[in-house]
Amino acid sequence: MSDLVLSPSLFINRELSWLDFNQRVLHEAFDERNPLLERLKFLAIFSTNLDEFYMVRVAGLRRQLAANVTATGADGMAPQETLDAIRSRVGELLAMTHRCLHQELLPALAQHGVGLLSMKDLDRDERAAIDARFDATIFPVLTPLAVDPGHPFPYISNLSLSLAVQVRDPQTGVEHFARVKVPRSLPRWLPTRKPNWFVPLEQVIGAHLDKLFPGMEVRNWHVFRITRNSDIELAPFEEAEDLLVSIEEQVFRRRFGEVIRLEVEDGTPEEVRSLLLEELRDDRLPPGALLTERDVYEVGRLLELGQLMDLATLDIPELRDPPLVPVTPRPFRESNGAVFDAFRQHSVLVHHPFESFATTVEHFLQRAAEDPEVLAIKMTLYRMSGDTPIVRALIDAAERGKQVAVLVELKARFDEANNIEWARQLESAGVHVAYGLVGLKTHAKIALVVRREADGIRRYVHVGTGNYNSRTARLYTDLGFFTTDPRIGADMTDLFNVLTGFSRQQTFRSLIVAPYGIRERFLELIAREAEHARAGRPARIVAKMNALTDAEVIAALYRASRAGVDIDLIVRGICCLRPGLADVSERIRVISIVGRFLEHSRVWQFLNGGAEEFYIGSADWMPRNFDGRVEAVVPIEDPSLHTSLRTLLATLLADNRQAWDLGADGSYRQRQPAPGEPERGSHRLFLIDPWGAAAPSQAVSTPAPAGAEQPDESLGDDDVDGHARNPFKKRALSRRTPQFES
Repeated sequence: MSDLVLSPSLFINRELSWLDFNQRVLHEAFDERNPLLERLKFLAIFSTNLDEFYMVRVAGLRRQLAANVTATGADGMAPQETLDAIRSRVGELLAMTHRCLHQELLPALAQHGVGLLSMKDLDRDERAAIDARFDATIFPVLTPLAVDPGHPFPYISNLSLSLAVQVRDPQTGVEHFARVKVPRSLPRWLPTRKPNWFVPLEQVIGAHLDKLFPGMEVRNWHVFRITRNSDIELAPFEEAEDLLVSIEEQVFRRRFGEVIRLEVEDGTPEEVRSLLLEELRDDRLPPGALLTERDVYEVGRLLELGQLMDLATLDIPELRDPPLVPVTPRPFRESNGAVFDAFRQHSVLVHHPFESFATTVEHFLQRAAEDPEVLAIKMTLYRMSGDTPIVRALIDAAERGKQVAVLVELKARFDEANNIEWARQLESAGVHVAYGLVGLKTHAKIALVVRREADGIRRYVHVGTGNYNSRTARLYTDLGFFTTDPRIGADMTDLFNVLTGFSRQQTFRSLIVAPYGIRERFLELIAREAEHARAGRPARIVAKMNALTDAEVIAALYRASRAGVDIDLIVRGICCLRPGLADVSERIRVISIVGRFLEHSRVWQFLNGGAEEFYIGSADWMPRNFDGRVEAVVPIEDPSLHTSLRTLLATLLADNRQAWDLGADGSYRQRQPAPGEPERGSHRLFLIDPWGAAAPSQAVSTPAPAGAEQPDESLGDDDVDGHARNPFKKRALSRRTPQFES
């Protein structure tokens, strides 16, 4: 099948595929099957997702233009062509967002006694209460900044709301411009005397501008917001010991990145738009990086929709999803607190958030810290959630004299400052902290506990698909694998030696490790399925991941499809492969699952002629994961665990509620139950059974795995509502909304 010609028409543009994913998130805000506050949550998620897209992806394309890069990607689109397509697509999405909020969500919420009011909507008593609050708590915080020859245009921080104010001096008739920042230190939504009714802070400020400019005539005011390039660039050959200082410097410089987007409210006068463009444009930049009218977006009457997340978390149970109460997997429950007994003899898989992170991963590390027989704890931390049981356990272990080594990834985008802070606290407690390998991000999710036992030293290993982060573990779907397999334990020791010391080891016994041949190994596994198909043996691939962009892997999948391999891909976000193309990808099907929880686990199933193989790990099929990160993928060799993974994948593939099918033209269509067919939403099924074995018979035919019991109300400490923050957000934006981790 080497005659396959890989033309650009076989690939979907990466950025446009991401925008399609964000549209699927937005669709959840339109979907009337979701409770109203959940719909508002998805609208907020859509907005913060788009912010990050501009700060990183659009900023990167503009940098390419500035550097006169004209080369095209596998899809054949050059940077300018991609930016033009993004501008058009985002315009459509913003119109949808405005319609969703103002024509659907706010009117529907108002019928339930929840909503936003303008100042003119307030009655006399409500207005008096807001006036008093302004005088007491808002006015002292505000700082009007004039713009004139004696007052240069002020620095404006990334993603902050501002008021562009036009005032007139009644004595001279001269008009002036001023900027008033909407302080982040104050609540965005000010409560009124009516329960669950709020006034936006910017409207309160706007209604009281006469107090900020006494003696002047306030002609008008309009809200605007800017987005800056926020990607961090590091020198390729910097010394490892300087990494922490370098990251701190880059985090500081991020505040002053060039402006790449200007958002204004509808009706902003042309003179104000022009003034803002002129003042925000950095003429020192190359032409391709200059701010122009094409970078101005009218976004409706309300800006910064990400902060609607605060309203989405209102305690109104009838407008939200039922609470999540994770179960404790049977091996951990039956161990009666002796966590090392839970998987000493048999490896264990856990499925978060349906199975408790607190009673498995956190409990494992807490017991390791306390156990006098534990000699060492080693683990990686990519995105830390602050003062959590895991951090406390590591500090406790170090204070007890155990050998504790932690690899803290300082380059986890938008979590750099947070990780620096916790890395220093760990170091001060005696933990050996390393910052990874020069030129690579450590994205692997691994932990190793070395314990002295009667028959010698035993290594207890955890490999996960998600971060050791207590908050996101309740919002993301992830898998964790606990084992004492000697080969995996030896691999883990070698891998930590690579991460913390001087080691050039690139081969491992069981683990598949990036960047040491992971692409080649997956290409071998795909090619092996193709050989099985050609020989008439059973051949199938099921692969679940967050993104698929690697051109070599996509080409290999096309060849496998042509060889007769049936391929099912569950790709949450970006997918550059086109399924269903005649004589190219006819046997490939792609779905995306978008729902209450962020699909984050990575799982691979290869039928292998009947000798089935499963793998889980931290890597997506993307060049950055293969070439620029340390990743760990582990084989699940215990046949007793294959049923759980097989059932999980089958449940996802049979989803007719949250699943979207990708067509050959690059468009997605959401599945709907056929007439008379039961609804099979995978997340709802996993809430009943963490592995989906309780799904209707059409979805799966395998028995429920051990430990898949009904929710245990005794696990109240791990009870969450699933909305604490933004479960679709890769990274924290100025500490406002964590997530959407890659």
